[in-house]
This record gives sequence, structure tokens and C-alpha cells, in this order.
Amino acid sequence: MPPFERALIAELLGADSYARDLGVELVDVSAGAITVALEVSQAHTNFLGVGHGGMVFSLADCAFSLASNSAGERAVAIDTHLVLTAATRPGEKLKAVVKEVSRGKTLGTYRVDVTREDGRTVALFTGTVYISAS
Repeated sequence: MPPFERALIAELLGADSYARDLGVELVDVSAGAITVALEVSQAHTNFLGVGHGGMVFSLADCAFSLASNSAGERAVAIDTHLVLTAATRPGEKLKAVVKEVSRGKTLGTYRVDVTREDGRTVALFTGTVYISAS
């Protein structure tokens, strides 16, 4: 696991206007994981009145992007996969915790678990990045 640095992660998140517009906030940075959160608002719901899957994907993707770009090398997604396991509703706070599964010279794979405040898993996300020097 890489030693994630809070200052760098905060800087990366601060430069992400899409994440800011969604309301993503940095919760925790530890040696092996990064946690971001989002409070589900009415603007995040679909026509069924539940949290839009795209919002959940965006939260997980934000965590994935922060982790994969924290080593000082540019990393771009080449494959992602999301499994939605529970609904979300306005007023609920979601947390996304990302951990590095593997990172080589040109590829890195990450897993993100998204949960509600009650502990229920909302989504399981995996993503692979291509790593380049610039």
C-alpha cells in the first residue's frame, strides 16, 4: 500500500471542479486508504426519487482518481466497473473508501467500497488505470 499524503490528496480534490460541484469532501487519508464523502441531495436523485447511480459512480470514481494520481505520475482510467447493491436517499451521507490493489510500471488497479451511514454497502467499484510519466 502506498503512503498517501493528505496535503497532496487535498490539493488534487481542490482542483476537481466536478467533485466540488457534486459536494465531495475529503474525510480521511491514511497510509493505505483515502476516504471521501458526499451527502445525497435532491439534485442527486433520479425519477424514482432515489440516489442516481451516476452520482454513486462519480463519488467512487473521484476516490479512485485521487488514489491513482497520488504517486506523482499521471494515471488515466482505462477500465471501471460498478456494482450497485443498495439504494440511497436524500439526506444520507455516503462514504467511499479506496485502496490500491496493485500498481506496476504502467497499470494500477484500485477497489472502492461505497457505504451509507448505517453501514450498508451501496456499491462496489473496481478501476484500472494506465500510468504514464507525464
